[in-house]
Amino acid sequence: MCLILIACQVHPQYPLVVAANRDEYFARPSLPAGFWPDAPQLLAGRDLSAGGTWLGINRNGRFAALTNIREPDVAEPQGVISRGHLVSEFLTAEQSAVSYLRHLRPERYNGFNLICGHVSRLYYASNRNGPPQPLGAGIHGVSNALLNTPWPKLEGGRQALQQCLTQNDTLSPDQLLPILNHRQRARDHQLPATGVSLELERILSSRFIEGQAMGYGTRASTVLLVSKDGEIQFTEWSWDSNGDPGGREDVQLTLDPWEPY
Repeated sequence: MCLILIACQVHPQYPLVVAANRDEYFARPSLPAGFWPDAPQLLAGRDLSAGGTWLGINRNGRFAALTNIREPDVAEPQGVISRGHLVSEFLTAEQSAVSYLRHLRPERYNGFNLICGHVSRLYYASNRNGPPQPLGAGIHGVSNALLNTPWPKLEGGRQALQQCLTQNDTLSPDQLLPILNHRQRARDHQLPATGVSLELERILSSRFIEGQAMGYGTRASTVLLVSKDGEIQFTEWSWDSNGDPGGREDVQLTLDPWEPY
């Protein structure tokens, strides 16, 4: 993922709302969200190049999502492991999020942001930050820098999500899709300086990335709605290299047993 927006205990009917975009090279093979044949509890897309996934949930309410840290000048560690395995390994593990993060060896991965835990209590961890921390009530966001870094795409996304939650008593994935499908780029004076060219900073500054010329852009958008009764709506849209819709997956789950907020 390259944009994850999370509302924890903000909406009275939906104590957890997640809206996220996955940005990737279009040539990198992957599968859309579905239950994995070799891990039937796991609902996620699948990276067919290096394995793992970018965002997923399992039938017991374990959730995880990942973004990369943009650091073009940092050398890749020797024997590096694909960051997508962080998500799939957590979702198929039995240990708690605290235990999983405590035993994680972050030096084996390139820079990452990881959100993981049970849908009733999530944690944030990064190998470019301090120790893991619980996500408190409020609207959080992470892109390719640390949690809640005030990039324009992140600040605009958090504000749009807040407005959507405030204005609607009930929610549907289609109500949140426009937040993710926002394609306006930031002005030059608002751009972060992450070590890439100015033109690339411009391309990467929108929530939905249109980078056809370089074969890179937003390939999937995901909305996760968790109701106070333990009903889960998971919706994923796929996008082609022109930014046009390529498919949609809708899955409903009921957590049993349910641990209310």
